[in-house]
Amino acid sequence: MFFDEAKIYVKAGDGGNGMVSFRREKYVPRGGPSGGHGGKGGDVIFQVNPQLNTLVHFKNRSHFRAERGEHGGAKDMTGAEGKDEIIAVPPGTMVYNAETGVLLADLTEPGQRVIIAPGGRGGRGNASFKTSRNQAPKIAENGLLGPELWLKLELKLIADVGLLGMPNAGKSTLLSVVSEARPKIADYPFTTLQPNLGVVLLNHRDLVMADIPGLIEGAHLGAGLGHEFLRHVERSRFLVHLLNGANPDPVADFHQLNEELALFSPQLAKKPQLVVLNKIDLPEAQAHWEAVQAAAQTVGWPSHQISAVTKKGVEELVYQLFEQLDQLPPPAPLVEAVPTFTLQQDAHAFEVEDLGNAWRVTGLKVEQLARQTLWDVDEAVTRAYFILEKMGVHEALRKVGVQPGDTVILDDVELEWVW
Repeated sequence: MFFDEAKIYVKAGDGGNGMVSFRREKYVPRGGPSGGHGGKGGDVIFQVNPQLNTLVHFKNRSHFRAERGEHGGAKDMTGAEGKDEIIAVPPGTMVYNAETGVLLADLTEPGQRVIIAPGGRGGRGNASFKTSRNQAPKIAENGLLGPELWLKLELKLIADVGLLGMPNAGKSTLLSVVSEARPKIADYPFTTLQPNLGVVLLNHRDLVMADIPGLIEGAHLGAGLGHEFLRHVERSRFLVHLLNGANPDPVADFHQLNEELALFSPQLAKKPQLVVLNKIDLPEAQAHWEAVQAAAQTVGWPSHQISAVTKKGVEELVYQLFEQLDQLPPPAPLVEAVPTFTLQQDAHAFEVEDLGNAWRVTGLKVEQLARQTLWDVDEAVTRAYFILEKMGVHEALRKVGVQPGDTVILDDVELEWVW
């Protein structure tokens, strides 16, 4: 089985908590605050490993967690940052948010790295809250939680040449002849149930060829193995369209498969093709050659004839593959993926929800404040009160009818309204 899809869970590291501490040294009778900051949580990072070519390693492990940051220490010591969780994936991996379907990263280049989930920020120690009016603050912050989410991974093979054709056209045989690949070969439709990659060598040059499983009518709708494998053709720079010369009408096969490509992706149908008639050692294949040439010429594509079994015309085909590549424009430059998590446009925006027996206040800044505040420290609670007042949370609660004694929920913190 070819593992080209996976679903995994990732969790970035939580930030370490800041510390409340004061200098207590022998010759410093009035030592000030010296609580250090918490360390940042580890990131979840995806990195391309060119040695991998499937997602099979996610079969046995689907949960990944980065380390949390260490808590701050005395003497202004900042906690150590959490260790990043680096997840290795093969070239061609696309990372989606499993819940929203949004594409988060398209990983194509060896060594390419993308931070999918950044670690939570460490909380500040009390040294950061020292002011001219408050020389000995007893306030510190908890670290922020690292984001967590489910991801869907899809692999699109990256190959210079995509080898496609109807079932039993001889693609696996051709790949085994021109490269060191050893795909399973037999004389019946759908022998190849997974893509195969092979490296074709010529005079110290090489190219990667992908054998895409046979397609049938309705493949663009998912018939047969259509949807599972058509996406693997999208990465190829050009296509070798292999026709079975032993079939009654190879030209009809040619038009049918091109129609399937166009229905699946108009961009895919525009990829340049080299039309190759296979099994030319058979008399019936030789009879089709002129019609195949004419069909290819009609759409402006070159054509070639071979016998993958006897290797007739195969060497000339290899030279033609490299000539085709040399004529193509260079691949488009890599566009770096945008990090998964970004702040909302207005981080101070919030909403008040009536739960019947309580009021819930939600919003990015509100939730961060609830997480970072030390609610058992009066000074910290007073600070949170003034921040919420400045944001307009108190005014909003009064407008919706909050009464003394009502419960107000900030994130997972329950408070009693007393004003």
